[in-house]
Amino acid sequence: MISHSKLLTVCLFALSAVIISCDDNDDEGFKTQPHDDNEMMAIMDDMSTEMNAITMTMDADHDFAMIMKMHHQGAIDMGNKELEKGNDATIKAMAQMMISIQQAEMQELLAFTDSHTPEVSENGEMLAIEAMAAIKRMDNNAGLEVLAGDADHDMAILMINHHQSATDMAQSLLHHGHHDELKDMATKMVEDQSKEIKDLQAWLLDNKEY
Repeated sequence: MISHSKLLTVCLFALSAVIISCDDNDDEGFKTQPHDDNEMMAIMDDMSTEMNAITMTMDADHDFAMIMKMHHQGAIDMGNKELEKGNDATIKAMAQMMISIQQAEMQELLAFTDSHTPEVSENGEMLAIEAMAAIKRMDNNAGLEVLAGDADHDMAILMINHHQSATDMAQSLLHHGHHDELKDMATKMVEDQSKEIKDLQAWLLDNKEY
């Protein structure tokens, strides 16, 4: 049987090895930043707070348009932060393209909500449930990401979660919506943002130094 003193010595030695290893990684490896200090995460959090505070009308098309306006604004704000703080040409080009596309879609969404009178329906109730679930998944997944305090890396990794929630909500609209102009937009969102997810994943794999 190992004595208490020997066991303590072994444990202290193991702890010292871990501390030394962590110090080495801090000097040469991946740098991390707490979520509370991260600018991209702050934008995500503000967006989620706004979306979670929305009063649903239980009209699938109307609620999708209202939520997606806020969702798009979050992406635009993150894209502008990337243009301000980022260094990687690929990610900055993706941010600029995303801003252009989503600003145009926001105008269409705004025009729809301004001209449309909501009508409560079972489909609207289902979309509300699915949209809130998509936002919660996005928040949970983003909360698990390791952030670097580097605009390029953090934009890429958080935008994957952001885009996935948009495609989830767009799929809900395709199942529960009625207006063709919104369903056409939702189809395009799924196509565009699914491709961007793959492009962002590929960039992260090619830039493992982060």
